[in-house]
Amino acid sequence: MERCDFLVVGAGIAGASAAYELAASGTVMVLEKESQPGYHTTGRSATQFLETYGNAVVRGLSRASRAFIFTPPEGFAEQSLVSTRPALFIARNDQLETLARFEDEVRRLAPNVERLSAARTREVAPALKEGYVASSLIEPEAMDIDVHALHQGYLKGLRQRGGKVAANAEVTALSRSHGVWIAQTPAGDFSAPVVVNAAGAWCDSFAHLAGARPCGLVPKRRTAITVEAPAGLDISAWPLTIDIDEQFYFKPEAGLILMSPADETPSPPCDARPEDIDVAIAVDRIQTATTLTVPRIAHKWAGLRSFVADKTPVLGMDDEAEGFFWLAGQGGYGIQTAPAMARAAAALIVSGVLPEDFAEQGLRESALAPRRLR
Repeated sequence: MERCDFLVVGAGIAGASAAYELAASGTVMVLEKESQPGYHTTGRSATQFLETYGNAVVRGLSRASRAFIFTPPEGFAEQSLVSTRPALFIARNDQLETLARFEDEVRRLAPNVERLSAARTREVAPALKEGYVASSLIEPEAMDIDVHALHQGYLKGLRQRGGKVAANAEVTALSRSHGVWIAQTPAGDFSAPVVVNAAGAWCDSFAHLAGARPCGLVPKRRTAITVEAPAGLDISAWPLTIDIDEQFYFKPEAGLILMSPADETPSPPCDARPEDIDVAIAVDRIQTATTLTVPRIAHKWAGLRSFVADKTPVLGMDDEAEGFFWLAGQGGYGIQTAPAMARAAAALIVSGVLPEDFAEQGLRESALAPRRLR
């Protein structure tokens, strides 16, 4: 049996980042059930850094992550983790009240947001049909995040700090004896006083193995497709364009156009696949709003984003299962909040308190703790 101080289950962005931070305080083993880290949601994410995204707690976690994502430690990545990609929230005439409420809510968080006229909106996003958009709000300092570079940076940093990752190591049994968790896997048995539940869509299922009560986690399928840009059209400067009611969005992605119907269809934990109806909805909504046509789909995929009832991440020690730590329910915010979530996890596990700077962002342990859901 291999022994360590911290056992992390799941090598996606949540588990990899938490393991990286914990490795500064002890020995860490990450158990990944797939053949490679990030196979599921992390590897299927095309994420931006948006300070206006999510509820108040999520926004606080994003702000607390900004410094790491924008200025990572020396040697963490070979290139910048971010690149400029403004976010444009568009509204038809019947959506103007929603846009106004959103503007009032986010202006104090992102003072540089700007309200645009219909004509100015089409200058920024020229694919939009004339007459479709009445107004928009642009967040000029939004950024694309290089998800692969961020994830690999954490995994590399973990190994440099002495941590290990075991692939093909699905936990099939979990028990606690004499203050230590024992995890049985096809790759061998592992033990540690603390186990971190970073299993993504499988977090509630993994909690069941530990005899812990579930958090009511609901994985939801999100569909995306990529299509070729119109011949001769430079799309590189296009913003992320989002319907204010989140009925669709599109953005440039590696020379193609990424499109999504922004679906949130409840799903059991699984290797998600796109449904034809969701692909058709994405195409229909975007062809209705823009001059783009979709004669051929270059690629299509789906991932699972996991939410609890209040759409706030679950982070903290289970108060009924000793040494069982939750790192779950990141929803669609897991990439941009990963640095803060990882620092918070390590701090709570090692010292029992959140990092000092979290209070400046209005973040409290009680707003994240699993006990709030019970």
